[in-house]
Amino acid sequence: MIKILIVDDEPNILLSLEFLFKKEGYHVYIARDGEEALDIIAENLPELIILDIMMPNVDGYEVAKHLREKHKGIKIIFLTAKSKQQDIQKGLDLGADLYLVKPFSTKELVAKVKTLLN
Repeated sequence: MIKILIVDDEPNILLSLEFLFKKEGYHVYIARDGEEALDIIAENLPELIILDIMMPNVDGYEVAKHLREKHKGIKIIFLTAKSKQQDIQKGLDLGADLYLVKPFSTKELVAKVKTLLN
Protein backbone atom coordinates (compact mmCIF):
# COMPACT_ATOMS: atom_id res chain seq x y z
CA MET A 1 0.00 0.00 0.00
CA ILE A 2 1.36 3.42 -0.97
CA LYS A 3 2.13 5.64 2.03
CA ILE A 4 1.32 9.36 2.06
CA LEU A 5 2.23 11.83 4.79
CA ILE A 6 0.09 14.96 5.16
CA VAL A 7 1.74 17.77 7.13
CA ASP A 8 -0.34 20.79 8.13
CA ASP A 9 -1.09 22.70 11.32
CA GLU A 10 -4.75 23.21 10.34
CA PRO A 11 -6.82 20.32 11.80
CA ASN A 12 -9.63 20.68 9.22
CA ILE A 13 -7.21 20.23 6.33
CA LEU A 14 -5.60 17.21 8.00
CA LEU A 15 -8.95 15.54 8.65
CA SER A 16 -10.41 16.15 5.20
CA LEU A 17 -7.27 15.09 3.32
CA GLU A 18 -6.75 12.04 5.54
CA PHE A 19 -10.33 10.92 4.81
CA LEU A 20 -10.01 11.66 1.10
CA PHE A 21 -6.75 9.74 0.57
CA LYS A 22 -7.78 6.77 2.73
CA LYS A 23 -10.90 6.54 0.58
CA GLU A 24 -8.60 6.44 -2.49
CA GLY A 25 -6.77 3.44 -0.97
CA TYR A 26 -3.60 5.06 0.38
CA HIS A 27 -2.05 4.47 3.80
CA VAL A 28 -2.13 7.94 5.37
CA TYR A 29 0.01 9.43 8.12
CA ILE A 30 -0.63 12.91 9.50
CA ALA A 31 1.66 15.39 11.22
CA ARG A 32 0.77 18.74 12.78
CA ASP A 33 4.18 20.33 12.27
CA GLY A 34 7.54 19.73 10.62
CA GLU A 35 9.10 18.19 13.71
CA GLU A 36 6.40 15.52 13.90
CA ALA A 37 6.76 14.99 10.14
CA LEU A 38 10.50 14.29 10.44
CA ASP A 39 9.79 11.67 13.13
CA ILE A 40 7.21 9.94 10.94
CA ILE A 41 9.54 10.05 7.91
CA ALA A 42 12.31 8.39 9.94
CA GLU A 43 10.01 5.51 10.96
CA ASN A 44 7.64 5.06 8.01
CA LEU A 45 9.29 6.47 4.89
CA PRO A 46 6.31 7.59 2.75
CA GLU A 47 6.32 7.71 -1.05
CA LEU A 48 4.73 11.18 -1.11
CA ILE A 49 4.39 14.13 1.26
CA ILE A 50 1.77 16.86 1.11
CA LEU A 51 3.44 19.69 2.97
CA ASP A 52 2.35 23.06 4.33
CA ILE A 53 5.05 25.73 4.66
CA MET A 54 4.01 27.91 7.57
CA MET A 55 4.03 25.69 10.69
CA PRO A 56 5.37 25.91 14.23
CA ASN A 57 8.78 24.48 15.22
CA VAL A 58 10.07 23.21 11.86
CA ASP A 59 8.58 24.76 8.70
CA GLY A 60 7.85 23.06 5.40
CA TYR A 61 10.94 24.45 3.68
CA GLU A 62 13.15 22.79 6.32
CA VAL A 63 11.33 19.47 5.92
CA ALA A 64 11.75 19.63 2.12
CA LYS A 65 15.45 20.45 2.49
CA HIS A 66 15.91 17.44 4.80
CA LEU A 67 14.07 15.19 2.35
CA ARG A 68 16.18 16.22 -0.61
CA GLU A 69 19.37 15.62 1.40
CA LYS A 70 18.36 12.22 2.83
CA HIS A 71 15.46 10.79 0.76
CA LYS A 72 15.61 12.07 -2.81
CA GLY A 73 12.95 9.65 -4.10
CA ILE A 74 10.07 10.96 -1.98
CA LYS A 75 7.62 13.12 -3.94
CA ILE A 76 6.87 16.51 -2.37
CA ILE A 77 3.74 18.58 -2.89
CA PHE A 78 3.68 21.97 -1.20
CA LEU A 79 0.10 22.89 -0.27
CA THR A 80 0.22 26.37 1.20
CA ALA A 81 -1.29 29.83 1.41
CA LYS A 82 2.06 31.36 0.35
CA SER A 83 1.27 32.44 -3.20
CA LYS A 84 3.98 34.98 -4.08
CA GLN A 85 6.18 34.04 -7.00
CA GLN A 86 9.30 34.09 -4.79
CA ASP A 87 7.68 31.58 -2.38
CA ILE A 88 6.70 29.30 -5.25
CA GLN A 89 10.21 29.51 -6.71
CA LYS A 90 11.80 28.75 -3.32
CA GLY A 91 9.58 25.67 -2.96
CA LEU A 92 10.47 24.43 -6.42
CA ASP A 93 14.16 25.19 -5.86
CA LEU A 94 14.04 23.03 -2.71
CA GLY A 95 12.91 20.13 -4.86
CA ALA A 96 9.11 20.20 -4.70
CA ASP A 97 7.46 18.14 -7.42
CA LEU A 98 4.38 20.35 -7.25
CA TYR A 99 3.34 23.61 -5.59
CA LEU A 100 -0.38 24.19 -4.97
CA VAL A 101 -1.87 27.29 -3.36
CA LYS A 102 -4.74 27.25 -0.83
CA PRO A 103 -7.64 27.29 -1.31
CA PHE A 104 -7.32 24.22 -3.52
CA SER A 105 -9.49 21.73 -5.35
CA THR A 106 -9.48 18.32 -3.65
CA LYS A 107 -10.33 16.70 -6.98
CA GLU A 108 -7.28 18.35 -8.58
CA LEU A 109 -5.06 17.35 -5.64
CA VAL A 110 -6.10 13.68 -5.88
CA ALA A 111 -5.49 13.69 -9.64
CA LYS A 112 -2.02 15.28 -9.20
CA VAL A 113 -1.08 12.76 -6.49
CA LYS A 114 -2.10 9.85 -8.73
CA THR A 115 -0.05 11.32 -11.59
CA LEU A 116 3.04 11.79 -9.41
CA LEU A 117 2.85 8.27 -8.00
CA ASN A 118 2.43 6.53 -11.38
